[in-house]
Amino acid sequence: MPAMPPSGLCSRVGIVPQGQSWQCLSLGSSEPDVNQLRKAMNYKDFITVEPGKRGGKPCVRGLRITVYEVLEYLASEMTEAEILDDFPDLTREDLKACIAYAADRERRYMTAS
Repeated sequence: MPAMPPSGLCSRVGIVPQGQSWQCLSLGSSEPDVNQLRKAMNYKDFITVEPGKRGGKPCVRGLRITVYEVLEYLASEMTEAEILDDFPDLTREDLKACIAYAADRERRYMTAS
């Protein structure tokens, strides 16, 4: 995966990996193009919900690691490398899927309000 672009390079954009570089998805001054951002990460390929596992909470690929736990690790300033070292079953794509899941859930919540 290519290194992230410098901070501030793509303000008000979504950033997605594109080959050996990063592609900036311009959001302009209006609402983001949600369909364009969804193409960047299809979390539905990574996030599963099983009623008998972890109380039906969304988990990563059927593992017993919830989306919420991953988000809490990121919020507590654990680095991506630290999380992946502590949980060898997780991948970088899993972490991105958790963030994409949370973003989509927030968007749906705000749209319903």
